[in-house]
Amino acid sequence: MDDGQIQQVRRFNRLVTQRVGALDDSYLRRGRPLGEARLIFEIGRHGADLRSLRARLGLDSGYLSRLLRSLEEQHLIAVQKQAGDARMRRVTLTRKGCAELAKYDDLSDTLAASMLAPLDEHHRERLVSAMAEIERLLSVSAIDVRVEPPDSADARWCLDEYFCDLAQRFDTGFDPARSNPAADEDLTPPDGYFVVARIDGVIAGCGALKRLDPGIAEIKRMWTAPEMRGRGVARRVLQTLESIARESGVRTLRLETNRSLTEAQALYRQQGYSEVPAFNAEPYAHYWFEKRL
Repeated sequence: MDDGQIQQVRRFNRLVTQRVGALDDSYLRRGRPLGEARLIFEIGRHGADLRSLRARLGLDSGYLSRLLRSLEEQHLIAVQKQAGDARMRRVTLTRKGCAELAKYDDLSDTLAASMLAPLDEHHRERLVSAMAEIERLLSVSAIDVRVEPPDSADARWCLDEYFCDLAQRFDTGFDPARSNPAADEDLTPPDGYFVVARIDGVIAGCGALKRLDPGIAEIKRMWTAPEMRGRGVARRVLQTLESIARESGVRTLRLETNRSLTEAQALYRQQGYSEVPAFNAEPYAHYWFEKRL
């Protein structure tokens, strides 16, 4: 990064905060600041649990509590304990809160239209396309990939979803018992690593690294949640596993994939993996790849 790039980001941030009214005491002239308005939107008509709200908005517990208390005092939300787990709380909008959300939606549409109205059709398309690209790139920068125990609750959830996904996509179905194994001990340092990717605290995907021979390791369990696809999650997971492999002394990475996973094949080729003869007897594999680090 150079200073020119940093300054451009800062100019962009100042312009956006001013244009959308983020600095106003009364966001969209509804009598409350942007923080409260955004919280109403994130709770939405179906409600949300506090943990997911905190993760999506990146707020600390104290600030979130103050926002919730203010909205409760305005009779816009209700906070209730979850049945079966007193530690979990869920937030829902009251009837008044739902009406307020509808007004915010209308005003937000009006604000968006006011940004587009002064432009001709060509410049509108350019602006909307640029916004879509910025949204995509900012989502990529928000991907957080971390090593986790393969027997953790989140890791288990990822693997269950991964196996279900393969069963639906493979033309022969998928049975984990028939596939080459990757036991927990094989994915636990120093023999291996399991990583979970998240975007704003929400699980986005996973991947694993399994050591084979000295200097050789295998990429396993590459999966992206369907709703997170197209955001660069798999690429970030793969790059993270490659970095871990280098730091662990691995010089050759291997992986195999099924013919149904065309997007995975394209990713591996883009990342420098070359197709090689079969190096194992994985029954669900049609392509085998290798990369020298």
